[in-house]
Amino acid sequence: MGSIERVRVLVVGDSGVGKTSLTSLLAQGTSLPSPGWTVGCSVEVKLHQYLEGTQQQREFFVELWDVGGSHSQRNTRHVFFHTVHGIILVHDLANRKSCLNLGRWLAEVTRAESGSQKFSLAEAGGAWEGGNISGTDIGEVSMPLLVVGTKADVANGSKLPLHARRSDIAEEMGTEEIHLNCNDRSSIAAGSSAATKLTRFFDKVIERQFYAKERRGSVSNNVMMGQDRRRADKSPLYMDNFFVPNQGL
Repeated sequence: MGSIERVRVLVVGDSGVGKTSLTSLLAQGTSLPSPGWTVGCSVEVKLHQYLEGTQQQREFFVELWDVGGSHSQRNTRHVFFHTVHGIILVHDLANRKSCLNLGRWLAEVTRAESGSQKFSLAEAGGAWEGGNISGTDIGEVSMPLLVVGTKADVANGSKLPLHARRSDIAEEMGTEEIHLNCNDRSSIAAGSSAATKLTRFFDKVIERQFYAKERRGSVSNNVMMGQDRRRADKSPLYMDNFFVPNQGL
């Protein structure tokens, strides 16, 4: 049996939104009622079945990198933002500010990821200066995204306003969003809407990393073959049977 390939997914969002509980639920299927604060980065690994139920089904490891969200780590956490294959943006459904900050998180990650070695600490802080950052400010993001709203149970049971509609960043970036209670395993039960969207997201991450070139090559070959066929149809070599030579009439 060959080694199992792996992809890296960043899980980012404000401190206290439930990222650690989320990664535990996704990777282990268990809830963490009282998780500790994440310092630096904590990694959970999920075994994912790519294209499950098809002839192309294959196992992959998905590394879920839960990055600490406190302001005190703002100048150091960029070291975890390189070699990223997908991003999960997490917000607390009962905390509107955590939702508004998702644009800042996405800007911070994409600036670090695209800048590679040229990334500076000033750029990390830049994502948190000024007004709110929208999807149009960030521009196109090439890697797959998923927005997750946590603490659905707390939001539904409190007097705090519940912004149950799609978050602005999900609308602007055209990505899917799910709302969960990370203390309830049934939130991601097989066949549920959340489970379907999660599977689709992980499949996209794997496809982009391991199969995108293959598919682009296949599309390119098909286009070239089509062009060749069109040129051949117009070539005299293929028109001889329909050519009537001049008989001097």
